[in-house]
Amino acid sequence: MAISALANLSTRSFCLMSAALWLITSGGLPAPVAAKPTQKTAIPAEATAEAQAVLGRLGVDTSLIDLSLKKLDKPYFRVRTDKGHLSVEGDSAVALVHGAVRYLGRQGALAVSWEGNRRQTVAFAPGYDSGDVTSPFGLRTYLNPCTFGYTSVWWDWARWEQEIDWMAAHGIDTPLAMEGQEYVWRALWREEGLSDTAIADGFSAAPFLPWQRMGNIAGYRAPLSTGWIDKKHTLQKRILERMRALGMKPILPAFAGYVPKAFAERHPEARIYQMREWEGFPGTYWLDPSDPLFARIAKRFIALYNETYGPGQYYLLDAFNEMVPPIAEDGSDARQATYGDSTANTPATRAAALPAEVRSARLAAYGERLYRSVTEAAPGATWVMQGWLFGADKHFWTPDAIAAFLSKVPDERMLILDIGNDRYPGIWQSSNAFDGKHWIYGYVHNYGGSNPVYGDLSFYRTDMEAVLRHPGRGSLAGFGMFPEGLHNNGIVYDYAYDLAWGELAGKTGAPPVESWLSDRLRARYGTVTPALLDGWNKVIAGAFSTRYWTPRWWEKRAGAYLFFKRPTLAGSDYPAPPGDAAQLRAGIDALLAQASGLGAEPLYLYDLIDLTGHYASLKLDEALKQAIAAYKAGDLAAGDRAAARVEALARQIDGLLGNQQETLGSWIEDARAYGDTPAEKQHFAQDAKAIVTLWGGTGNLSDYASRAWQGLYAGYYLPRWQRFLNAARQAAVAGKPLDEAAVKADIKAWEQGWLSDENLWPRQRPASPLAALRTLLAEVDRP
Repeated sequence: MAISALANLSTRSFCLMSAALWLITSGGLPAPVAAKPTQKTAIPAEATAEAQAVLGRLGVDTSLIDLSLKKLDKPYFRVRTDKGHLSVEGDSAVALVHGAVRYLGRQGALAVSWEGNRRQTVAFAPGYDSGDVTSPFGLRTYLNPCTFGYTSVWWDWARWEQEIDWMAAHGIDTPLAMEGQEYVWRALWREEGLSDTAIADGFSAAPFLPWQRMGNIAGYRAPLSTGWIDKKHTLQKRILERMRALGMKPILPAFAGYVPKAFAERHPEARIYQMREWEGFPGTYWLDPSDPLFARIAKRFIALYNETYGPGQYYLLDAFNEMVPPIAEDGSDARQATYGDSTANTPATRAAALPAEVRSARLAAYGERLYRSVTEAAPGATWVMQGWLFGADKHFWTPDAIAAFLSKVPDERMLILDIGNDRYPGIWQSSNAFDGKHWIYGYVHNYGGSNPVYGDLSFYRTDMEAVLRHPGRGSLAGFGMFPEGLHNNGIVYDYAYDLAWGELAGKTGAPPVESWLSDRLRARYGTVTPALLDGWNKVIAGAFSTRYWTPRWWEKRAGAYLFFKRPTLAGSDYPAPPGDAAQLRAGIDALLAQASGLGAEPLYLYDLIDLTGHYASLKLDEALKQAIAAYKAGDLAAGDRAAARVEALARQIDGLLGNQQETLGSWIEDARAYGDTPAEKQHFAQDAKAIVTLWGGTGNLSDYASRAWQGLYAGYYLPRWQRFLNAARQAAVAGKPLDEAAVKADIKAWEQGWLSDENLWPRQRPASPLAALRTLLAEVDRP
């Protein structure tokens, strides 16, 4: 048995614990849904070699595996064993890798995960034949535009290679590929006469570029270094080369209309609107698609992009992500309300007051021109857009508005990513399955890379079955997971993508989670016992039966836990968290009881620490609520006891999490590695700290991307709350109400100082993780 070291955790390989799942209920499901491709592609002979290479990088002895390609009318693979050899047949390199990984995982021979790899040599029992295993989804999509800021912003090629291997192991064939585009934007704006200084000042800092690309912000924490742009250019070439070699169909960027302020100032004659503020950031500048400049710039961007990276089939164009289209003929309504404004004077209510035919015509014209801006530059291509806006701005995007916007786009030339079905369910139903357009069904699951332990495995299974059965599913083309951040709750992604590859050979009904879980544990830990399975079933009942982590937004404060949010006296009334903490604790205790036999298994230890850190964080929140309530009531003794407990728990959690994949120190280290000079390294370090803490703007984004990381518990969240609790205690001693405004200002000043300091927060690993874990649980249990 070989187990990869849990070193260099920020660039660790990923994985799938594939297992047999069935997506058919007793009546049977409809035939697999396939996207109608706009161009036919043959299977290159090199595809088997590429699949073989992926398996080799995953640690598989490929001399015992035979791969062969055969094209069917649907995605499929078939696995057979004979005379000590494994034969895998499939319709693509991705299908071959997924099929092999699924079989090896079920045999306990291979586990590849975000947290590390586990390999074990096993003999292939003769006579196995999986039959044709097909996917009910023509496309399996992955990633979110935000992932390129919250997670992959500092990745190098080694890390991206691991990620692409992970995609293949999960059977993913249509990933977003957003790296390297600033290289093209820079070339475009140079052609348009902008100076390099104006271009650099117009770009936001690296972690914040996803929101620049979607038109929400511009020039935040500028300038963007040329070195970062050039490195991402080189990286994107390798990313696309590998994806295409595996037969993947990467989704590439397109021009959505947002232009630099310097460009807008050079073209006062153009129809360029300053859009509404987004989360307290100044409004950005949007070029109306009816202006002749739009078609020219859109065509030139794709031409430059294709010259640089090669042409694609799918191009992502999100013109109105959390932005409302200007409806007035002169665009005067573009910036008259901020995002999230619920007052009567909003673009949505003003648009609704216009004659229906005027509103519909305006939206239809937008849709048609945006579509043509892609296809005139890339004939035969498909316009891809996220459907998030339809849920985030429901007051504007009524079914009629959606229908008008889509009405003049050919059905087969559009692909809508309906990403938010775990938060905004039913958009596809209310919109008549996007009125005939091709669309992808899926879930965001993760927001901001924030990492409480949650997900809802049973929901994914029943929900996906229901969608596939629904007579009104229209031109459903695929399934996807669209997390804003990675490296957490890997079981969710393993299960969801396994569900997307169902065995349809006469089975009746998908097996319960427990059947799948047994195979996953065998691969991950090398064994599965009734006691181990019982412990994990308790964990699933306690943590993985939660569809959406509702407390992440509370009282206009972001953050996974109360402890992660900016302090407030209202914290004493913080709601109970989702899930069942008692069941989670019972599961932790059951897993911990297996330590004598599994304590040397790194993935067992990783999971146990992850679960314990989450459970202890829930208990820390309880102590925090007690401290706030006690000081508000003037009970100094009770407040002091609770405050001491908050500190003890925070420091012990912080120490334990030094074992895990990412820490504040590893995040900063990765950011600094992108810099070429001491000044650049420090600038990148501050940007890295900003995205996971303050974010920016005057809205509610602080702590949106909060992380359960070593360095943040003891070095950021705890000092903030200690300043607040000390002030609350002083107010109680003085018999006066707490001046929350003054304390808030003090904390904000402290945050800025923390952001600009040069502390690298190096990882501190616990000498004995199991001992540290037991000590933490004892602290949690202390009266």
